[in-house]
Formats: sequence, C-alpha cells, structure tokens
Amino acid sequence: MAWASQQPTWAIGFQDEVWWSRFALPRMHAWQDPQHPVRLVEQSFQKGDPDPKALACYGVLWQEGTPEEPKREQMWLRFVSGRPVSAITTQFLDWCCQGLLKGGKTHWLLIWDNASWHKSQAVRTWIRQHNRASSS
Repeated sequence: MAWASQQPTWAIGFQDEVWWSRFALPRMHAWQDPQHPVRLVEQSFQKGDPDPKALACYGVLWQEGTPEEPKREQMWLRFVSGRPVSAITTQFLDWCCQGLLKGGKTHWLLIWDNASWHKSQAVRTWIRQHNRASSS
C-alpha cells in the first residue's frame, strides 16, 4: 500500500457491501434503552408486492496519502434491489472503473473481504477479462 499510494495514476479502495431484507431477520445486537427497546417486526410476503424485497448497498472508500497519514478522499455508494451477487458485483466494479478512468486513474488496488461473490468464478473471470482489455 505504501508504494501504491505514491503512484499518481493508482487508486486505493476499501470495498464492502451490506444488504437488508424485509423478510430475513437480521442477527442484531444493540445497546438499548429499557423503556424503548428495539423491536424487529417480521413481515409477510404478499403476492404482487411492488416494493423491493431486499436492498444491497455497495460502497468503496477511496484513500490517498500514505498508510501512516491516509486521506480518505471519497465514498462511492450504489444501491441495488436484491442481495449482493456476482452479476451485481461486476456491474459495480465496472461502474467504479469507469469513474476512476475519468479521474485519470489507470490502476486500482482494491481491498475487500472473502465474501463468496467476491471470489466467485464470474467475478474472477470479469476481472481477468477487464485487465486483458485494459492492457491491450
């Protein structure tokens, strides 16, 4: 990271997703006021319901500077219907790459966790094809 942060055409990003569903109860722990406790209400599915059943938020925090003195420059967010899956992840990666290219960045050091959709065959294939296309 120290070396990459010194490269003017490189971007360093920390990426993660979260998702919420109206039907899947979250594992939630909260400090709460005993007079006003947090309540989870289970919803039931109604056929023809127009509202999204789940929502995912993809986010990347862009960092510049040095590891010792990082400057968090920007947070890019994108909301999608459904949960995070490989096809949505590759769309997000493509969206970020287009934005980075407009900003003069040609390399992207992306730090993320080992979520199944991050290391899926579809995402790894997209990254390989994108890198090949970018280098030619």
